Amino acid sequence: MAIVHPFKGWLPKAEKAAEISSVPYDVVNAKEAAELAQGKRESFLHVIRPEIDLPGGTAFHADEVYEKGAENLKKLLASESMQQDDVPSLYVYQLETDSRTQTGVFACASVQDYDNDVILKHELTRPDKEDDRTRHIITQMAHAEPVMLTFKDTDGGITFLMEKTMLTSEPAIDINPDGTVRHRIWKIQAPAELVEAFSKIPTLYVADGHHRCKSASRAAEELRKKDGTPPGEAEYDYFPAVLFPIDQMNILAYNRIIKKVNEETFRRLREDFDLTEQAEPVPEEKGTVSIYYKGSWYGLRLPESEKEKTASQLDVARLQNHILSPLFGIENPRTDENIDFVGGIRGTVELERLVDEGEADLAISMYPTAIEELVKVSDEGDLMPPKSTWFEPKIRSGLIIHTF
Repeated sequence: MAIVHPFKGWLPKAEKAAEISSVPYDVVNAKEAAELAQGKRESFLHVIRPEIDLPGGTAFHADEVYEKGAENLKKLLASESMQQDDVPSLYVYQLETDSRTQTGVFACASVQDYDNDVILKHELTRPDKEDDRTRHIITQMAHAEPVMLTFKDTDGGITFLMEKTMLTSEPAIDINPDGTVRHRIWKIQAPAELVEAFSKIPTLYVADGHHRCKSASRAAEELRKKDGTPPGEAEYDYFPAVLFPIDQMNILAYNRIIKKVNEETFRRLREDFDLTEQAEPVPEEKGTVSIYYKGSWYGLRLPESEKEKTASQLDVARLQNHILSPLFGIENPRTDENIDFVGGIRGTVELERLVDEGEADLAISMYPTAIEELVKVSDEGDLMPPKSTWFEPKIRSGLIIHTF
C-alpha cells in the first residue's frame, strides 16, 4: 500500500511565488532557461539549470555546475523570499487552464515504494540523466522538483478530502505566471486523514518524472551507505510528488523529428506505406501518424503489431518497430543522435519550423497515448518506448522544496 509522507516544505512567500517558480528543468534547453531567467535573480532556474550562471562552453556535467546549483539553492532558502513550514504538512496543488482543472496532493512519496514496485514505472531511464539528477540531489541535499504520480481514486475519498481543504481554507499560493495556467496551493496542517486514505491505495503510477524517481532512489542508496540509516528512517528516503487521480490526467502527443533523411529512404517510405498526400498535421485517430517532409504533410497508417501485449500495440511501438528501426536504422531511440523528441504542447507549427529551418529533415506528428494504455502497460510489468507520453499542464518547480 502507498506511503505518503508529510514534510516541512519550503515555499516562496505569496508575493514572490510567480517570480521564483519556474518551468521544470527538462522542458527547456540551456538557452531557453537563460532567457526565461534573465533579470530574475531568484528564478528557480538558477537552481535546476545552474549552467546558465556559468561561462558559455562549461561542460554540462562539470563540477562547477553542481556546486553552483547548491550555492544558488542555499542563497535562495536563506533569503527573505522563502519560508519553511514549522510542522510536517501535505498540500493540495491545483492546475487550472481555460479548458480544464487538475487537482492533486503534494506530498513526499517513498523510495522504498519505488524500489518495491508499489510505484510502477512505464519507461526506461537514461543513465546519463540519472547520473545528472542524482548528483544534483546529493550536492544540494534537497529534492528540488516534484514528480507527477497518478492513482485510482476508486471511491473518491481522496478527491473529497482535497475538496474539503479547498472549501475551508484560502490558498497559500495563487499565481498565473504565464497567463495560461493558474497554480494554487493549499496547506493541510492536519494530514492524518490523507495519509490514512493513501495507505489503502495499492498502486501508484509514474506519470512524469521517471528520471527524478530513479535518481531519488539512487541518492538514498548512496547516502544510506554513508550513514548506515535503515531504509525508510531518513528524510532522504522520501521525495516530493504531486499525486493526481487518473481521471484528471491529460496526455498530449510526444512527437518525433529525424535529423537526416536521404531521398531514397523517403521514396521507400512513400512506396512501402502508401502515404496519403495533403494530410492533416494532427492525426485523427489511433494507429495513424502525420509526416512532414519538404513542406508537405503526408498521412500514414501504422502496421498492426503481431504481439498481444499492450506495450507492443502502442503507436510509438508500432512506429519504432515497423518504420524507425527497419527504414531509418534507428535501433535505440534512447541513444540514437538522429532522432529527437518534441512535446505536444509545442504543436505541429514547431515541427514545421524545425524542418523548414533545416534543424531536421522530417517530422512525425503522433496521436496521443491514452492514460488507460499507460496504466495497463504498468500493470503488465512492461515498459513503453521512450518519450511515449507528454503530460500537460506541467507542475511548476520552486513552489514547494523538500530538503533533508
